[in-house]
Amino acid sequence: MNGLSKGMRKVEVALRWDPSPAGQPAADLDLVAGTYPADDPYGTPAYVVHFDSRSPDGTIYLNRDSKDGKGFGFDEVMTLELERLAARYARVVVGVAIQQRAEERTFGDVANPGLRIREGYTDLASEDFAGVLGATAATVAEFVRDETGAWEFHAGVRGFEGDPATFTRVMGAVRRS
Repeated sequence: MNGLSKGMRKVEVALRWDPSPAGQPAADLDLVAGTYPADDPYGTPAYVVHFDSRSPDGTIYLNRDSKDGKGFGFDEVMTLELERLAARYARVVVGVAIQQRAEERTFGDVANPGLRIREGYTDLASEDFAGVLGATAATVAEFVRDETGAWEFHAGVRGFEGDPATFTRVMGAVRRS
């Protein structure tokens, strides 16, 4: 990044999936974002944004929330206004969690899941979750503030096995390979 770059400013994360076949329970995938303070960027999130919530300062919010994948195009859309995020935050991790109701569901059980991350009209990443078919949740993006205050994007999908509540607590933790 050169001295003239302001880094990432306003990013959209969009999630899609096809409705479940007739007679099957609906699949419900949720976008979640954890915001981490500069003094503990891999600890407990300062707050988590998910369905029915938004960040306290309004910088991270869901534009669209689906419970069944019956939308046109992308079913869930989250906007992150990184340029407005307070300097006390150094990291934002975005993930996708599958609601676990009657039986455990993994990405392999969801019809045609897909993800797109973009800034303006520029696609930064797209994903079909093929690498984490056995997972019940996955982190899909990390935004980190550099020493100049600019936001950098780090792509990568990492699977998680467990319930959505546990996922939101540990999604930003340091990963051991």
